Amino acid sequence: MKLLRRIVIICFIVIVWLLLMLIVYVKWGLEPKVPSIADSSAEQLQRTTVDSTFFRVKNCWLRKSKSGLWEEYIEGQPFERGVIEGKLCKELQFQQETAFAEQIHRLVPSDTYLHFLGYFTRIFNRDLEDNIPLEYKQEIYGESLYAPHEFDYIGEPYDRLLNYHAAHDIGHALQSLALVGCTSFSAWDEFTTDSSLLVGRNFDFYVGDKFSENKIVLFCKPTEGNKFAMITWAGFMGCVSGMNDKGITVTINAAKSDIPTGSATPISLLAREILQYSSTIEDAYAIAKKRKTFVSESLMIGSGSEHQTALIEKSPYKTALFKTGKHEILCTNHYQSDSFKNDKNNIVNIATSASKYRYDRLVELLKDNPKLDYQSAANILRDQKGKGGKNIGMGNEKAMNQLIAHHSVIFQPEKKRFWVSTQPYQLGEYICYDFDSIFAEAPTFKQDREINDPDFTIPADSFLYSADWKSFLNFKKSKELMKESIKKRTMIENQKAFLGQFLRSNPESWETYYWTAELYRHLQDKEKAIVYYDQALTKEINDSSEVYKIRKLIKECSK
Repeated sequence: MKLLRRIVIICFIVIVWLLLMLIVYVKWGLEPKVPSIADSSAEQLQRTTVDSTFFRVKNCWLRKSKSGLWEEYIEGQPFERGVIEGKLCKELQFQQETAFAEQIHRLVPSDTYLHFLGYFTRIFNRDLEDNIPLEYKQEIYGESLYAPHEFDYIGEPYDRLLNYHAAHDIGHALQSLALVGCTSFSAWDEFTTDSSLLVGRNFDFYVGDKFSENKIVLFCKPTEGNKFAMITWAGFMGCVSGMNDKGITVTINAAKSDIPTGSATPISLLAREILQYSSTIEDAYAIAKKRKTFVSESLMIGSGSEHQTALIEKSPYKTALFKTGKHEILCTNHYQSDSFKNDKNNIVNIATSASKYRYDRLVELLKDNPKLDYQSAANILRDQKGKGGKNIGMGNEKAMNQLIAHHSVIFQPEKKRFWVSTQPYQLGEYICYDFDSIFAEAPTFKQDREINDPDFTIPADSFLYSADWKSFLNFKKSKELMKESIKKRTMIENQKAFLGQFLRSNPESWETYYWTAELYRHLQDKEKAIVYYDQALTKEINDSSEVYKIRKLIKECSK
């Protein structure tokens, strides 16, 4: 017994020592090294407040449009750009991090587990800074100097902002059964009304409604590379949708990935590098090949000067360039090139996710609109129907418009013109920007006036003024209330009337019946739960994993 006790004590001491070493390693060994800055004089720059929604630093500025979009112009060296971005957007960054943290707390309510995840993320991303070009580290560091300290419990500002740029990738990888369902397409020649190149995309990245409230249309003139515009948010200088002065457009679509084992270049920073340093599709492909990423992604590259669009399909192991041979190209969340189409992950993704269904619906919509212009492109991006025009319920992942989009954008790269959707999702007006005219005026812009081109504004979707929109808002609110009731095992007041209203709010959505069944199951009324699970199975369900889960729950309730 004494020997056993001695062994236990020794083991306990070793475990404690290892844990202490791990904490030391995480705390000090994994702290990112601040990049070298030759000239830090930008820190002395002062922000001028023109009014409550218009700020300036030197030639750079940030203003809120009447459309609700924030518009920003920055120029200069990398560190200088980051400092100016940080000074201009410090209030917006606080709001953005607050929205992000609130959503994380909803998903992971335990502070202890959140701290554990923080340590895990830092260990996982221990080599992150080695995979980011110095220019972008300097820019992120400059911005981090003005990041809010209220979130230092997540990490020190520079560490935190670096990791935020990888959050998009980690989210894709760890939610492989519920991929972010972005959709994009491009057409030219006989498929557009004026034969010019047109690109449309929905960026369906959802971190709660508050996260998408302060979208920024950023115009950037770096000292190196191309001038470019992109749709972003405070604290994020990667690219998810953008266009440069050479007529190159870049958008990204997630594909199914294995769970990564280590960090690499965040896909948004790869997209940013392509935007800043590419003049042709081949330039973009060369940049993509030289960077290692830790998730699988399709990058749609439109080229105004070459009058065509291609896909760069990339995984942690290989990179392929895909062209259709036709004058249109479509992209959802699976691969199409010979290099990838027979990969196991891709085959499983096509068979089990919403990607192929949404792709097929996109094919239908393009056939119904044989000659696209910017208005018909917006109509496609706003479409909520399923294949054959079937009503599949509001907010279905199989629809073009899933009612979760952070933003929707339309590019005409040959005309240097693009449109950005306004709140909510892609239902508000699409605001048009003329790339060249804005850059010509931006450095000397001094008046607080609208910079978009009102002659090309796309009107808001009529759905926004319908009874169905009000029903959808009620559906969302009621669904969250039901989730909270199930989680806390509480009763809903006037439950019978509440459920009647909920069932009427979105009657063609499988989720309506699934969450009703879940509520009954947690109330131990298994017979009613089975009834509503069965009804859910009669609707168009997002993916096969949800179908499997519902059938499993029916079996459990039948016991």
